[in-house]
Amino acid sequence: MPEFDLTPAASSSPERPWLFGLLIAPMAVLSNGIIGGVLSYLLRNQGVGPARGAAIIALLNLPQMIYFLWSPITDFWIRRRSWLLVAGIAAGAVMYIAFRQASLATTLAVGLMFLSACLGQLIVSSCGGMMGTIHLEVNRRRAGSFYQGGSLAFGALAVFVLAFFSERFSLGILGWFAAAMIALPSLAALAAPKQEIVSESTLRETRTRIWREFKTTFFRWEAIPYTLAMTFPMGSGAMIQLLPGLAADYHISGHEVAWINGVAGSLLTAAGALAATLLPVRVRAPVAYLTVCIVNEATLALLWLGPLRPSVYLVSTMLFLFTVGAAYALFTAVVLEFRGSSGKSGSARYSIINSLGNVPVTYMVLVDGIGYAHWGARGMPGIDVVLGIGGGTILLTYFLSRGHRQAAIA
Repeated sequence: MPEFDLTPAASSSPERPWLFGLLIAPMAVLSNGIIGGVLSYLLRNQGVGPARGAAIIALLNLPQMIYFLWSPITDFWIRRRSWLLVAGIAAGAVMYIAFRQASLATTLAVGLMFLSACLGQLIVSSCGGMMGTIHLEVNRRRAGSFYQGGSLAFGALAVFVLAFFSERFSLGILGWFAAAMIALPSLAALAAPKQEIVSESTLRETRTRIWREFKTTFFRWEAIPYTLAMTFPMGSGAMIQLLPGLAADYHISGHEVAWINGVAGSLLTAAGALAATLLPVRVRAPVAYLTVCIVNEATLALLWLGPLRPSVYLVSTMLFLFTVGAAYALFTAVVLEFRGSSGKSGSARYSIINSLGNVPVTYMVLVDGIGYAHWGARGMPGIDVVLGIGGGTILLTYFLSRGHRQAAIA
């Protein structure tokens, strides 16, 4: 029986970790900029009610929860960087056609945007597969930081561009802007280091290799704490979606909300993601991640325990956004450590693990809402702090007590 190793192989090509800040840009524009950013504003301008708009956006967010169902194709036939290029151009073209419809709320327009979102998830899986071929741990950390920083920065830029020009140009012209911002950054894939296609001589050997890689990643005792790190509440960033709703309780004006929770907030989060590269690489990824998560939760303690004043809201929000950016970057580092090297099924395994990270975002929005319903403005951040620090401390204690064991297929 042949042996397979998940340890990253050295490559003579430069690894360029900064490039992942550009490689994720098409999906950043599509997901953070359009679907999760400006779409609700555009729908409202077209006379679509908030309830209908929320239903559309919820549907368009579905692909990021289930993209592991089709992402494995990026492990086959052509190189991952080629998949990224094709997916970016195709997603941009489909989004342009959606913007050419009479309304973004029509069934056809929503269907086209859904297809564009599905294509965009191939960019995520391709990036995950390519990051797994980086053999230096320090460059893996940097790649994760640039990946998250680029995602947040390009998303904020897309919101600004589309919102700024929405009152000056027709929807069709905005479609050109949207398509260009999605498709053009995908050309950065041409600069990605060349990566050979991992292939076996027979279908049976391919199936055997993939099964061994999945078994090594998921069917081991060490996978349990990693899975808990993905699904526990700390560092979920769920409060990002809820902080604007708390502003009125802290006497924050609409202009201040637009600034601190808008472009400035996104830039703060991106800066936090890049700041994560300053942490020593000798600190194991789960330890660094959980430590930052606990610090991130502590920033919300200001909202929980402090007075309901604008200064408290502004300081706490700024610290929260910066530290959650660092947590996001280190989350990617934990995903890469959990997954191991890409091998033949790197994109598929990355997609499965990464999709687990969306679970706490969903349930913590609901839990934080319950906190507000029972204990008011302080209850929302309070319940987030208690659960986040509690879960983070338990897992941090475990990882500090365990050595780092590399995954290898026997």
